[in-house]
Amino acid sequence: MALDEIMMRRMVLTGVAGAVALANAPWALAKLPASGVKGLIGNASDGALDRLAEPGAFYRDTAVRILLPGANGKLASKLFGMGDKLGLTTNLTKSLNDAGGRAAGEAKPVFRAAIDNLRWTDAPGLVSRNDGATHYLQRSAGDVLFGKVSPLVGSALENVGAFRQLDQLSRGNQLMASAGLTRDGLTRSVTEQALKGIFHYMADEEAALRRDPAALLKGIF
Repeated sequence: MALDEIMMRRMVLTGVAGAVALANAPWALAKLPASGVKGLIGNASDGALDRLAEPGAFYRDTAVRILLPGANGKLASKLFGMGDKLGLTTNLTKSLNDAGGRAAGEAKPVFRAAIDNLRWTDAPGLVSRNDGATHYLQRSAGDVLFGKVSPLVGSALENVGAFRQLDQLSRGNQLMASAGLTRDGLTRSVTEQALKGIFHYMADEEAALRRDPAALLKGIF
C-alpha cells in the first residue's frame, strides 16, 4: 500500500474517532479549533433555515408561530374590531408567517457571516449545553443578526401583502401606533419573533448533530 494512501486512511480514521468522541463526550468540543465549532453551528443554522423556509413552516409550528404585536396578538384583535370577526387578522397573521419564511430562505449568508466573524474561544457554554454554540451565537451576535435580517423581513412583508392588509385594517384607528401596529413596529416584531424561531430550530439541529457522529463529521472535518 502506498505511503500517501496509508496517511489518508489514518486521517479519515482519526476524524471519525474524533467525531465519535465528541458525540459521546461533549467536553471534547472545547479542544476543537474554531473552524470545527463554526462547521457545527454553520450546519445547524443551514438546517434550521431550510426547515423554516418551507411554505407554512412558521405558522404550522405553534412553538415558533409569528403573532401580531400586543399581548400575543390579543390586543391587536380587539383594536381591529370587525376586521377580526371577519377573519382578517388571521389572514394577516398568516402573511406575517409567510414573510418570516421568506426571510429565513434568504438569511443563510447573513448567519454564515455572523458565525465567521465571531471568536469562538473559551466559551464554557459550548461544552456544557447541547445547544451551546447556538446560545453563544444568539448572545454574541443577536444584535448584528437583527440588523441584517430586519431588511429581509421588511421586504418580505411588502411582498406577501402584509403591509397592505395592515393599512386596510388600521385605517382610521388612532390606537394602532401605540400597540406597535405600524409598518416599522410590525417589521421589528416579526424580525424578533422570526429570529427567536430560527434560534429555536438551530438548537434542535445542533443537538441532533452532536448525537450523530456521521453528520457531525461533515461539518468539522
